[in-house]
Amino acid sequence: MQPITFRVMQAKLAPGVGIVILLGVASAFASNHLCARIAFDHGASVATGVSVRATFTALFLFALMRAQGVPIAIPRGLRGRTLLAGFLIATQSYALYSAVAIIPPALALLCFQTSPMMYVLLTWALGKEKPRWGAIAPMMLALVGLTLALNVRTGENMAAGVAWAFASGMSMTVVYYLNANALKSLDGRLRTFAMTSVTALLIVVAATAFGAQALPKDGFGWSGLVLLAVFYCIAMMSLFYVLPRVPSTSTGALNFEPIALLVMTWLVLDYTVSAIQLLGALITVSAIAWLGVRK
Repeated sequence: MQPITFRVMQAKLAPGVGIVILLGVASAFASNHLCARIAFDHGASVATGVSVRATFTALFLFALMRAQGVPIAIPRGLRGRTLLAGFLIATQSYALYSAVAIIPPALALLCFQTSPMMYVLLTWALGKEKPRWGAIAPMMLALVGLTLALNVRTGENMAAGVAWAFASGMSMTVVYYLNANALKSLDGRLRTFAMTSVTALLIVVAATAFGAQALPKDGFGWSGLVLLAVFYCIAMMSLFYVLPRVPSTSTGALNFEPIALLVMTWLVLDYTVSAIQLLGALITVSAIAWLGVRK
């Protein structure tokens, strides 16, 4: 049975099918952020949202690896780096959900999506790659788009929300670097499980100790809290299934996530989006996709 399963899992998908699935994955990730905002608006704390998502995801990945026969053992020399990556994921998760809680979720996600650009700059700064001046154009275009997208005139605390979102992006930038260098020998599922487990442990212990856990006050909040974890795990499971089976250039479809979230918040939360903001979002996502497909 195992060899048959392996061959099925490695079978390639038609590019069109892979892109459709990845668009669905991006929409599932977007749904996680939408549900998080609903939970926060109905009494749940950011710490509770992160605790539930991280714990649920860690248990899900544990069951997945057991079912697929993936050894759950991290080499001694990589344990310290894995702990560091877990701490950074905990920081990233808390910061992004903090941004989602106080500014329009799609705009928080757009700010966070600049992390691939920051990762490119980090690899240049640390000498891992030579500067590629052809990458400057998409990065500058993304910043122009982001400036347009953040042209929001509301009473919300935009400065704080944007700061949280960029802090999340910077944390994720270092995680990208660790994954590409210090932790690249680990199986992707094991890597994600270890980092998510550390996140769950850190947030649960710290939030409980400081009294930061708060449960939803009504059914809408509970639905949001449960569904944020469910959608995230659906997205993760689908991602592990499809990524080995599509060309790397197809992964640009994941940049659809902020656009999907923009539409969802308009439909569900009745957020208004100006034409200039929508244009800015499209420019930012397109520029990041452009950067991603460059060699």
